[in-house]
Amino acid sequence: SAPAFELEAKKSIEDLADDELKGKRVLVRCDVNVPLDGKTITDDTRIRSSIPTIEFLKGKGAIVTVCSHLGRPKDGPEDKFSLGPCAERMGELLGQTVTLAPDCIGDEVAKIVEGASEGDVIMLENTRFYKEETKNESEFVEKLAGPFDLFVNDAFGTAHRAHASTEGVTKFLSPSVSGFLLAKELEYLDGAVQNGETPMAAVVGGSKVSSKITVLDALLDKCDKIIIGGGMVFTFLKAKGLNVGTSLVEDDFVDTAKEVMAKAEKLGKTILLPSDIIVANEFSPDAETQVVSAEEIPDGWMGLDNGPASTAEQKEFLSDCKTVIMNGPMGVFEFEKFEKGTFGIVEILADITEKNGAITIIGGGDSVAACEQSGLASKMSHISTGGGASLELLEGKVLPGVAALADK
Repeated sequence: SAPAFELEAKKSIEDLADDELKGKRVLVRCDVNVPLDGKTITDDTRIRSSIPTIEFLKGKGAIVTVCSHLGRPKDGPEDKFSLGPCAERMGELLGQTVTLAPDCIGDEVAKIVEGASEGDVIMLENTRFYKEETKNESEFVEKLAGPFDLFVNDAFGTAHRAHASTEGVTKFLSPSVSGFLLAKELEYLDGAVQNGETPMAAVVGGSKVSSKITVLDALLDKCDKIIIGGGMVFTFLKAKGLNVGTSLVEDDFVDTAKEVMAKAEKLGKTILLPSDIIVANEFSPDAETQVVSAEEIPDGWMGLDNGPASTAEQKEFLSDCKTVIMNGPMGVFEFEKFEKGTFGIVEILADITEKNGAITIIGGGDSVAACEQSGLASKMSHISTGGGASLELLEGKVLPGVAALADK
């Protein structure tokens, strides 16, 4: 399995000597892509997560400049995607002014960086105001790297993308090293999959087999047990020849589901599918519901969550596990009537972390939202900040943003 080399072999900020940082102009790629309501940040987790790296660099007397993207601007600068609110919030957390540059490249930026003193923190405006950022275009990269001496990548959420601010600048700035957040993400996600303590389980949910098949396949190789939940359950039930009513099914992936089950059997691994399903007469928060056996889903009804018997079985199934990786919800937890399956599994994970000392890793996306909503996020061993990046790392792919960093 390839990615095991990724972290041990890469330099982090802690590997740098003091004189490599003091008075140096450091470009730090953070992920401050936070959800906004107008100009109000509704969840500042990503900004808070980036603080330890910035504090460390400041403490070493570096001049720190943060760059990040936010949202998906279409053509050039748009005020609603400005990093203004992020700079302000970061300033509050650091207890000092974070100067927002009017751009991410150009003379004005160079002037601000050159005029800054040790311990100052600057934030460049949204890198995705330029389409050259995602295209990793070399002239743009050179301008972005221009004012700086070295590069720190602390943005796990975009490490699976070879963009100008994640991969391109490493060609111009040396050393290029990882920050604390990126290192921690790799250590947990990669470490758990490569050398996690057994028995090891994965909880894989979400609506589509098509988007989770690669990760399912990779986790089957590594894990002893797998729980499958969410909309993709019905493609599996159909593969077992069962009636699924009007539930979501990907007909093109029924054979794939059969292959997954056959592979599990061949490897002596156990896959747990829900034994009971909460079905609804329509996809709506106010739908009529009933709990039925997974083998008896009535025509005209759709499954939107697993039932209480399934949650009890999942609890038993995971009771001896030492490492559990969760990726994806068990049902449509956005609707209150269909949240119990997802919150149930989150409670089980919190429980085994506390009582059995299990390592529980929540791998990005909706699973993180579910943990936050249930108020149990702090009980998990590790909550990943990257959606797509977590998935690709669990799939065993090499992340370009990590591969580009300096070797130890």
